[in-house]
Amino acid sequence: MGIKDWPEGEGPRDKLLQKGAGQLSDAELLAVLLRNGVAGLNAVDLARSLIGEFGGLRNLLCASRNQVCRLPGVGPVKYAQLQAAAELARRVAQENLQRGQILTNPDLTRDYLMRQLADRPYEVFAVLLLDSQHRVIQFVELFRGTIDSASVYPREVVSLVLEKKAAAVIVCHNHPSGIAEPSQADRRITERLKNALATIDVSLLDHMVVGDQEIVSFAERGWIN
Repeated sequence: MGIKDWPEGEGPRDKLLQKGAGQLSDAELLAVLLRNGVAGLNAVDLARSLIGEFGGLRNLLCASRNQVCRLPGVGPVKYAQLQAAAELARRVAQENLQRGQILTNPDLTRDYLMRQLADRPYEVFAVLLLDSQHRVIQFVELFRGTIDSASVYPREVVSLVLEKKAAAVIVCHNHPSGIAEPSQADRRITERLKNALATIDVSLLDHMVVGDQEIVSFAERGWIN
């Protein structure tokens, strides 16, 4: 039975309008985004099928286009709808760390970086640029891919810092494996960055490695002096 044939008020959109989004299940929320189902499945059934196929909303939203579109009846339009929802969530998080905000709360930085990087299926290396009062200037994604061969990173980071007139930086990257433990390559890159930034009198405050449910801080481990 299609959702349009359900009793009035039981469809996910009606339920959201009457009771609020917080009262909907994951499948019902996803069904509102998808808007309609496919042959043999209404939108809620399709949503349940997708969540079950990928083992949860997070894995679904992190899945590649090929992974999602290989499923019967799920094409690029529905993939685009899912990606739009994921990007909106990231942008809402970004607004929580606005330009000019002073970084006095480490938990705010952790939450922001977790939202920005934890769900990426590929490795991202980014820089959080700060002024002399540790107010946010900008968050910039510099590189995608592995960071094992990092000879270009110090030059690129220094160039960005000079362009934005930053006085301090926090660098960060994610581990798509979900394990936040830094590698020896991560430690070598951090040392090169610290030395490169010191030549222009800019402080490297921290290097944070983002995993699935955890962030490892180099500063907290005493690896940045």
